[in-house]
Amino acid sequence: MEDFFASYGLFLAKTITFVAAVLVIIAAGTAASRKVSGGEGLKVENLNERYRKLAGTLKRSVVNRKAAKALAKAEKAAAKKAAKSAAKSDETRPRTFVVDFKGDIKATGVAALREEVSAVLAVADEGDEVLLRLENAGGMVHEHGLAASQLVRLREAGVKLTVAVDRVAASGGYLMACIADRIVAAPFAILGSIGVLAQLPNFNRMLDNHGVEFEQIAAGKYKRTVTMFGKNTEEDRDKLRQELEDVHRLFQDAVGRYRSDLDMEKVATGEHWYGTQAIELSLADELATSDELLVKAVEDRDVYKVTYEVKQPLPKKVLHSMDALAERAADILWRRLQESRYLR
Repeated sequence: MEDFFASYGLFLAKTITFVAAVLVIIAAGTAASRKVSGGEGLKVENLNERYRKLAGTLKRSVVNRKAAKALAKAEKAAAKKAAKSAAKSDETRPRTFVVDFKGDIKATGVAALREEVSAVLAVADEGDEVLLRLENAGGMVHEHGLAASQLVRLREAGVKLTVAVDRVAASGGYLMACIADRIVAAPFAILGSIGVLAQLPNFNRMLDNHGVEFEQIAAGKYKRTVTMFGKNTEEDRDKLRQELEDVHRLFQDAVGRYRSDLDMEKVATGEHWYGTQAIELSLADELATSDELLVKAVEDRDVYKVTYEVKQPLPKKVLHSMDALAERAADILWRRLQESRYLR
């Protein structure tokens, strides 16, 4: 009996410690959330200045102390002179606004994207352009359709749009990329996947084996077709296939509207291609990384990185982190299944 109480006491102590730790984490998270509650808004970074500082830091690091001081003094004088010259001159250089979009299944980045696009449209002049650094493997149709619609706003306003794909713009990601006046891809970036997919498990047999009946009542013949828990019929599956074909047709029409030189029968198979192959198929226009584009742009343009930070309550942040973890797990599984395609 004494052993029992000792074990129980140890268990209770561990439980209390765990609960206390969780409460501390929640309290810290809540406090942090309150501190950044006013953090929502637009942030702008001058990339010309950033690159100058990076270059200056490296230059001063590879020379002796005396030369480093001289360089720092010369840079300060040059920056001051350039600022005075810009203030006196009525001429302005064309501008490039850099926007980042990192996609997920629900395209949650669209909340920030719509604000960033609105901000750019409010100030863009003739000769200005937008460089979108896109990383998006696709996801829900309606969410990515909305994201693509934000980019259409730029084109309709006459603002030149370049999309740079360093890693992936596939499926819903390519739906966004195709809006651009120019698509630039890294040699091993993944593009394409112009197709539509629906997949879900069916637990009907397992429920039936355990004596569990599933009931679903709906008004409207096609309110629900394929289901996870009921018994699916061939009619249900045919209806879902028809819906997928309809979406696929809309997808092809949207891509064809902006990339009219594509051989749609060849590229709308759901396959994806790497950057060098994408050039041959006209899915992209140029091979380069976004870094190359930016280094070239700062030579004769003023380049600004535009970021809109969206405030999220703590519960939503936690749920978003859980979603991201689930997506990461799915991505790892996909990579394991496709590992034969990777260099070894």
